[in-house]
Amino acid sequence: MNNKVLDTVRDLLPVIRERADASDRARRVPAETIRELAEAGVFRMLQPSRYGGRERDPVSFYEVVRAVAAACPSTGWVASVLGIHPWQLALFPDEAQRDVWADDPDTLVSSSYAPTGKLTEVDGGYELSGRWSFSSGCDHASWALLGGLRMGDDGAPVDYLTTLVPRGEYRIEDVWHVVGLSGTGSNDIVIDKTFVPAHRAYSATEQTQLRGPGQAVNPAPLYRLPFGTVFTYSITAPIVGAAQGAYDAHIERMRERVRLSYGSQRVAEDPFAHVRVARAASEIDAAALQMDRNVSEELSYAVAGEDIPMSLRLRARRDQVRATERAIQAIELLFDNSGGHSLSCGNPIERHWRDVHAGSVHVANDVERALAMFGQGEFGVDVHDRLV
Repeated sequence: MNNKVLDTVRDLLPVIRERADASDRARRVPAETIRELAEAGVFRMLQPSRYGGRERDPVSFYEVVRAVAAACPSTGWVASVLGIHPWQLALFPDEAQRDVWADDPDTLVSSSYAPTGKLTEVDGGYELSGRWSFSSGCDHASWALLGGLRMGDDGAPVDYLTTLVPRGEYRIEDVWHVVGLSGTGSNDIVIDKTFVPAHRAYSATEQTQLRGPGQAVNPAPLYRLPFGTVFTYSITAPIVGAAQGAYDAHIERMRERVRLSYGSQRVAEDPFAHVRVARAASEIDAAALQMDRNVSEELSYAVAGEDIPMSLRLRARRDQVRATERAIQAIELLFDNSGGHSLSCGNPIERHWRDVHAGSVHVANDVERALAMFGQGEFGVDVHDRLV
């Protein structure tokens, strides 16, 4: 399928690559990069057509994310996270969608899904307060999706809600001082107390059951895909892209060394270096191909109006965490192959090595949890998890 957004983004990649060091130092993606990605249509790829979106196949979106992350992992990460939120907002009641997009279809939304907020039911909605960490790209967003637990009369949680809050009702605390994905600006969001109307709260129960009130006005098959696939793949796609970027940089450097005859004998005759490159290339290809296959198969069920089998949803999660593992394995091989060069701060191997490892600790990349769920499903055990 022709990906016009990717064609446009490719023209931006050289300057995005040049800005990678500055992004790390500033601890945020430059505003001009966000503007250029917006103009290219990246953030509207999964947005409803009713609000100026493209409603594209998610495979096309992840392809764009991988390309951006290959140039600058932090930029790819932010592009992916901010770009996935229009898909979830499309599942909210239409009133919430109008709140965000009616005046400006380019409005961006950040998130912090962990249910660390305190929700109290009040007339017409909820009272919300709390602190949320790791809200990537929040400086560029005008709204935030924030997690909270709805408590029952007995004080026990009865549901997990994602709430939608405008920028004027929360503050951002600059806490992002890290060794990897430094440019993502994943700062904390703090709310002392605010009112959230009922139409700006979405239940994780509906999410897990692949239901949402927004489907009434956004009937495209895209919006019947599992959150557990769409969201987790938005985390792993930039990680795989970062590994690809390191691979491309490594191959370019090796070819240049051969061309200049500097170290050409060792490069040409070292079978271990050749094998490492082959393994790294295979791991990266396998990661991307499995992920694309799973999303395409899930979408085919949605297009046909059929339920997406739990076995496929579990396989999608299995391959997502394995894709992250494959990216790590690839970057380790490239790091070893680069020798002392890989230790120099600012070169792609060093930066991408740090960024891939940083991305791997996201909750979506809990390998044992995802693989155990797949095994349970294979054995006929019912699996209940919001990330499936």
